[in-house]
Amino acid sequence: MLPRVAATTYLTPLREGGSLPGLVEADDLGTYVVKFTGAGQGPKALVAEIVVGELARALGIGVPELALIEIDPEIGRREPDQEVQDLIGASTGLNLAVDFLPGSVGYDPSFVVPAETASDVIWLDAFVANVDRSARNTNLLIWNQTLWAIDHGACLRFHHAWGAPETFARSSYAYADHVLEAVGNPRSAHERLAPLVTADLLDAVLALVPDAWLLPDPRRPDPRAPVDAATARDAYRDYLGQRLAAADRWLP
Repeated sequence: MLPRVAATTYLTPLREGGSLPGLVEADDLGTYVVKFTGAGQGPKALVAEIVVGELARALGIGVPELALIEIDPEIGRREPDQEVQDLIGASTGLNLAVDFLPGSVGYDPSFVVPAETASDVIWLDAFVANVDRSARNTNLLIWNQTLWAIDHGACLRFHHAWGAPETFARSSYAYADHVLEAVGNPRSAHERLAPLVTADLLDAVLALVPDAWLLPDPRRPDPRAPVDAATARDAYRDYLGQRLAAADRWLP
């Protein structure tokens, strides 16, 4: 299970992205970047953050530690920005906390990334259809001279409009837009990483997602969406399993 903490102080909004995450202190004395359930993409983005982040961790890719964080709307009372107050109020309850890496900086091509590390990141992004790792928005940090992958909410696009798993499985990937494309070789990574993505690993990762985040989103009615958390976990496993089996359709 992911650790559970409670927010004690809202420090500042982080305005680099569109979802307005916030820097928050918690009762374990940790500092976290919090992704809110009340943000534009709703809980589905947080599901992707957990599933892809924990898959990355299992495959040896650096990702900050994740936790579930309890948000009380009172922590936003002193925030002068009404948008932030509204977001915190709409996110009462469990949200996602990403460990803050103090002193980290955004990835720059002058930082030498080992070819194997780059290959692993590209392969995972292609597997989960991550459209948000370009030179314009790398979603990579350098911390302690190590590459860290962050912000996976744009992955797993199938869960925003459920359809046929085989359509997602066979879809191609835009490697030319990937910020590490010139460094890594996802085909070499496939030989090492694909055998690690077992049904047991997928089950373990999906078990970390809170049940409530897997329920149909009433703001976005979808007649093909899984009706309960157990059915949703089965569907995620099916989609990802079929995509892995169809790797020849999306590998370069």
